[in-house]
Amino acid sequence: MTGCLLGAYAIGVQAQPFQARIVDAAGNPVAGAVLSLGGLTRPAQTATAAVMDQVGKQFVPAVLPVRVGTAVSFPNRDDIRHQVYSFSPAKRFELRLYEGTPSEPVIFDQPGLVVLGCNIHDWMLGYVYVTEDAAFGVSDAQGQVRLEVPPGEYPATLWHPALSGMQPLPAGQFSSSAEPIELRLPVVVTAPLQPSPPAPSAFADAFRDATREAQP
Repeated sequence: MTGCLLGAYAIGVQAQPFQARIVDAAGNPVAGAVLSLGGLTRPAQTATAAVMDQVGKQFVPAVLPVRVGTAVSFPNRDDIRHQVYSFSPAKRFELRLYEGTPSEPVIFDQPGLVVLGCNIHDWMLGYVYVTEDAAFGVSDAQGQVRLEVPPGEYPATLWHPALSGMQPLPAGQFSSSAEPIELRLPVVVTAPLQPSPPAPSAFADAFRDATREAQP
């Protein structure tokens, strides 16, 4: 997902593209950066939904931006069980050992950053960025984000886990009719969004399987 627009803002208002390229302080394209635009009137709509998968012992996507009030499901597509949790103030929760998809999604009802982990696989790391802005998206491997918004001027906000304290920062005021723009993070991004899974170990996998089976 490289962009997201939630709902129609006004009947008869033609949306326009807003395109940006996110780079770091060294000029390198940045993946997984969230760009959001404020100042939009929230459309009346039913609750939104999103999905954070678990595939290959990783969270997919690594970064999931959602609007406040979104119900996020956490399907486990691996053939082993996961135990997803977060201690983040914006949303504290735990999904105990499970396979498949939990029957109830998690409602993200407060703005802020939610860092995800797995109690079984310590390297698993994911982010849910919860925003009150109505237009937002996450940059792809080329650092590109594309949104569609009504004509106007909008304040932009950027977030990336490499930012100091993982806090969002204001990125300026921009027009929806402008040519593609470049936004620069004030840091050099060197670490990957997610640690790589360790090399498989038959003994470790067998031990974890036996441990899980022994649990009620």
